[in-house]
Amino acid sequence: MRLDGNLKTWNDDRGYGFIQPAQGGQDIFVHIKAFPGGSGRPVVGQALTFEVEVGPNGQKRARSVQYPVRSRIARPVATPRPEAPAPWSLPRLLIVPLFAGIWLYVATRWPVNPLSFALYSGVSVLAFLTYGFDKAAARRRRWRTSESTLHLLGLAGGWPGALLAQQLLRHKSSKPNFIAVFWLTVAANIAAFVAWHAALQGKL
Repeated sequence: MRLDGNLKTWNDDRGYGFIQPAQGGQDIFVHIKAFPGGSGRPVVGQALTFEVEVGPNGQKRARSVQYPVRSRIARPVATPRPEAPAPWSLPRLLIVPLFAGIWLYVATRWPVNPLSFALYSGVSVLAFLTYGFDKAAARRRRWRTSESTLHLLGLAGGWPGALLAQQLLRHKSSKPNFIAVFWLTVAANIAAFVAWHAALQGKL
């Protein structure tokens, strides 16, 4: 039996939300895979029709979600437009030359470990690709990469690649909470870079 309801909440990063049934009662869990393909991202407040099933954990969840005819008519098909790179803010413009200056300072005091450049380059490429895969997954409504994984890559030295991905791909660049944690990982990584080379020379 199909039921009517409205999308009450939606977590775009995790790909799930809850439907408020029109007849009342408990909100129903809904995963992104329950929505019809090619229908775009779910929007809070949308009218929906759906069926209910019981998942493996005993929780009720929606399946075979559809948009009512009136809702489909009211949803114009957006013409995809190529996304321009995000504008460069002052901190983003300054961080690379600042880190280059720190690198030169460290190099004048202590020999820079030759693995450092390879580490930063390799993890940066991995971070850029991971951001790209996550953005593609968001568009195709597939399983997303967790934000903690993205931050871990930045902390491990991939923040230059992450920074480039945020700008060129316009991914995660407009989420204040994410960006705040991102800059903390950048600061922690740079501090660890200096401390590591100082410790190697016994001058910490």
